[in-house]
Amino acid sequence: MSTLTVGRTVVDLVEVDPTRPDLVGGKAAGLAALVRAGERVPSGFCVTAPAQEGAGEAVGEAVRREIVEAYRRLGAGPVAVRSSATAEDLPHASFAGQHETVLDVRGADALIDAVERCWASLSSDRALAYREATPVGGPVAMGVVVQRMVEPSAAGVLFTANPITGCRTEMVVDAVPGLGDAVVDGSVTADHYVLPEGRSVEGSGGCLDAPRLAELRAAGERLQRLTGAPQDVEWAFDRDGLLWLLQSRAITTLFPLPRNPRPGDRVYLEAGHMQGMLRPFTPMGMSAMRVATAQYLESVGVPSDPFGHPLIVDVAGRMYLDMTGVVRYGRARTRLPAAMSIYGPRVTAALERVLEDSRFAPVRGRPFRWRSVAPVAARVAPGLLVGLVGALAGPGRARARAMRAAALVRHDSRPPEGLTDAADRVRFAMAVQGAFLRAGMGDMLGPIYAMIVCRSAALALLAGVATESEVDETLRGMPHNVTTEMDLALWRLSTDARAHRELLLATPPAELATRYRAGALPDLGLEEFLARYGHRSAAEIDVGVPRWSEDPTPVFAAIANYLRLTDPAQAPDRRFAAASREAEAKIDELVGRARRTRPARAVGAAFFLRRSRALAGLRELPKFAWLHAFAEMRRQLLAVGEELHARELLDRADDIVFLDLREALDAVAGADLRALVADRRSEYARETARRSVPGLLLSDGTVPEALAPVGPAADGSLVGAAAAPGVATGRARVVLDPTDAHVEPGEILVAPTTDPGWTPLFMTIGGLVTETGSPMAHGPTVAREYGIPAVICVRDATQLIRTGQVVSIDGAAGTVVVEEHD
Repeated sequence: MSTLTVGRTVVDLVEVDPTRPDLVGGKAAGLAALVRAGERVPSGFCVTAPAQEGAGEAVGEAVRREIVEAYRRLGAGPVAVRSSATAEDLPHASFAGQHETVLDVRGADALIDAVERCWASLSSDRALAYREATPVGGPVAMGVVVQRMVEPSAAGVLFTANPITGCRTEMVVDAVPGLGDAVVDGSVTADHYVLPEGRSVEGSGGCLDAPRLAELRAAGERLQRLTGAPQDVEWAFDRDGLLWLLQSRAITTLFPLPRNPRPGDRVYLEAGHMQGMLRPFTPMGMSAMRVATAQYLESVGVPSDPFGHPLIVDVAGRMYLDMTGVVRYGRARTRLPAAMSIYGPRVTAALERVLEDSRFAPVRGRPFRWRSVAPVAARVAPGLLVGLVGALAGPGRARARAMRAAALVRHDSRPPEGLTDAADRVRFAMAVQGAFLRAGMGDMLGPIYAMIVCRSAALALLAGVATESEVDETLRGMPHNVTTEMDLALWRLSTDARAHRELLLATPPAELATRYRAGALPDLGLEEFLARYGHRSAAEIDVGVPRWSEDPTPVFAAIANYLRLTDPAQAPDRRFAAASREAEAKIDELVGRARRTRPARAVGAAFFLRRSRALAGLRELPKFAWLHAFAEMRRQLLAVGEELHARELLDRADDIVFLDLREALDAVAGADLRALVADRRSEYARETARRSVPGLLLSDGTVPEALAPVGPAADGSLVGAAAAPGVATGRARVVLDPTDAHVEPGEILVAPTTDPGWTPLFMTIGGLVTETGSPMAHGPTVAREYGIPAVICVRDATQLIRTGQVVSIDGAAGTVVVEEHD
């Protein structure tokens, strides 16, 4: 069998090289692979992509003659003409429905017209929009596939994995009598069949009987083995009952499966969004989190692999926790949904569906052994208990101890003198997080647990007197929060920099950052700010992400946003002070309300509300301290990257973050991992563009929340979770990345997630809406402190709301209403 060579304009399908989609497009390459695998594919030919690149959108005379001659050899009967772009049917971008398909084409003139329509569809509005949303890299050209028409008795689409739920153990078939394009364009209601793995196929009416469904399933199994990935297959049964495969491409919408999972059916909880991480971790960032977990477990007496514990599972670069043991633990099951409510209503509802799944029925025994837990409790409990009681008794002294512990973490994160060997640097990077574990976690965590106890006690004492939302109002304008102090420090810096307002507003933030690093900006006081807060950033728990000290672009963007504020009454320091006064007044109001009917409880409520307020600001401190260790870890790894780049083992110094710690040691030993890095960079870029990440995931790929999606409220509002009380109306500003975000004062910030790196934007916004999060996560906590209404866990908020629309949010009810739709 001959293969396609460069320079030919028209080539028979059997001659197409499946490995050259750059010449024939993705669809033709996929069909050629099926032909070579022995599958039944309608005969045809391909007009190559170079032909379109040379002609534009009009078929020239020479190319026309070649096409017509190939059509004559095919029999000159009815044909199907399908686009085959070089960026089509990719593993990560299908371009389904974006380009032209013309069926039942008869005659040479109609064929040429159909080819030109396919070429023209490359520059259609929908194709251009798709390429903008799904970057494919490099120019795109259009091949065209021409095949004999199959006269079908039935046709449709086969998915070798369930495209709705993500389940890899189910195939799904949609079928109609006659041509299958009605299934693809959705113009008719198709017969729908679900084919579970390991069960015999049974007919259930419609246009396909059990033998035909079984044949489709067998074909799907072959194609999935051939390609190594779940497939979206177009097929047709002809009038003689023969099955023809018309197309097979990867299902690009599935969320990936867990990497290296434990055996059996398992349940995973996405934990990154609690820290404002909706984007993927870099491989080094994930490795650092796994090492941190292992070191913590070792510190409390639980043996663990130093490179990571299986509790943390990497799924598409997201950090999931294996919850299987807890889900199957009979005593915990009934309390799990309530306990998981902090992760938002979507996760809670998904978990309730998992608990109904027979695969996760309770099993006898506990997910742990007492003889293993007792030593851990003996090590951990005393310190936390002492810290908790001490914080209740003397919050001021507890705060001082916590601050000393945080300072000790920063001190102990410094590298030893003379650390220059690359392997030693990697080993130090692995060990440096121990500084956080050694520096008195009880001193930092005890006050936080005390705050939680105080809040719960206040809620219990005020039951029937005050709502949970009202109690949360007492935590506005909290003192002693390092993140709030950071944002107010940046506000003061911006105020002092008003003499340079024109420069800071007229120059793009990235250019300002470049000038700052070059020493070409006037003294703004930024050096002092970065000396204290430069170890922070958005997505800061990923050690692979640059810190503000490396790239202060986000800081300059925040300064510009502050300088746009012209109403003195809306100045962040005034707003914060007002929020603090309102919180103190709320405590007095609630206590006075309780005193009228429950005087004894009122005394206790006053104590616990004030203790909670005195301690709550410290919840940001442990992470703030921990990030010093992360910043030093990053510095050492980048130094290793510089050496590996000099040794030509990495193309760039920062390629080191696309290795894990074990691989970094291999590279230091001489391994050339540049090809691995290139693959991971591409995967990271694709995953960064992913807009939806399931909060709960099963090991077979099922996304439980997709089994019964939560729709909008009856009045058309979007429903999320209450995160910070209050109501606000303003124009929406959709921001996907805070790096150089422009936000006008009073706008409602709509974001996929937030973490402390986003909080400088909070100083001037009117409200906050996010797609993920928890009421106890950093973003909502800071929003409550500033008195900013916040609604979290609003599914697809950044897609359903557009910048400029007027929205009203109710942070106590957890609702968002889009007032203006155009």
